[in-house]
Amino acid sequence: MGESTAKFMDGRTAVPPRSSIGSQASDTDGEQRTRWRQRTPFSPRARRGPRVWFEILLIAIGYWVYSLVRNSVPERDEAGMRHAHQVWDLEQSLGLGIEYTVNHAVNSITWLIIGMNYYYATFHFIVTLGVLVWLFRKHPAQYASIRLVLFVTTGIALVGYYSYPLAPPRFIRGEGHDFVDTVKVHHTWGSMASGDLAHVSNQYAAMPSMHIGWSLWCGITIAVLAKPVWVKVLGLLYPVTTLFVIISTANHFWLDAVGGTTCLAFGFAVAWAVAYLPAGARIGACGGLLP
Repeated sequence: MGESTAKFMDGRTAVPPRSSIGSQASDTDGEQRTRWRQRTPFSPRARRGPRVWFEILLIAIGYWVYSLVRNSVPERDEAGMRHAHQVWDLEQSLGLGIEYTVNHAVNSITWLIIGMNYYYATFHFIVTLGVLVWLFRKHPAQYASIRLVLFVTTGIALVGYYSYPLAPPRFIRGEGHDFVDTVKVHHTWGSMASGDLAHVSNQYAAMPSMHIGWSLWCGITIAVLAKPVWVKVLGLLYPVTTLFVIISTANHFWLDAVGGTTCLAFGFAVAWAVAYLPAGARIGACGGLLP
């Protein structure tokens, strides 16, 4: 019995150690997942905080170029109206042509539609700038990456304005679908889409909707980086509210919102790709433009 016990003990001690290949593979997978998480646009990577003067100058020049290019694109009235009817016909064929009903329903509530007119004219800029300032002050390590998403999104939108001029729904008349131009009807101020300021703005730049592109950028950024749950919820509600506003005021089709979302997705893809570049390639001669 002593001999068999010895053999048993010998057997136990002689069992070869478990292969390390599986554990090495597991470690490799874990490291890859960690690197993936660390290389998103929301991951802190900047070694130094952004410079105030540089960011103010960059944003000012960026918006000036955006406005200049957007409003310099030939309006092409005929193409814009033809495309508007194409989009409207497509939405109706899908059974999703909701803009007319929503526009007239909300327009019947005077205080609500006037509030939406001012929302459309102001929140687009105020909230976007506010989120940029919040990022700059509270999340400087992520600032450059997330700012890059916004810049790329806006740049892609300019391509859309040039290649696919599109009139807003409020231009459509006849065939039983006379949309209400809510700014003209209620004499509200501030919007460059209607009224006295319309002549300085390209009226056929509805596709893609940067009201959606920018508001969704704000919403995602707030939802990911803010800590209080109620702030996250407000962030997510912002693009949803904006979608309701752009349809109610007849400034956009819902397909324009799809276009804005697509531009934002491309912006995030570019920022994600940049995150995988070597640090030297990101910093180099870009002067802080890339994170």
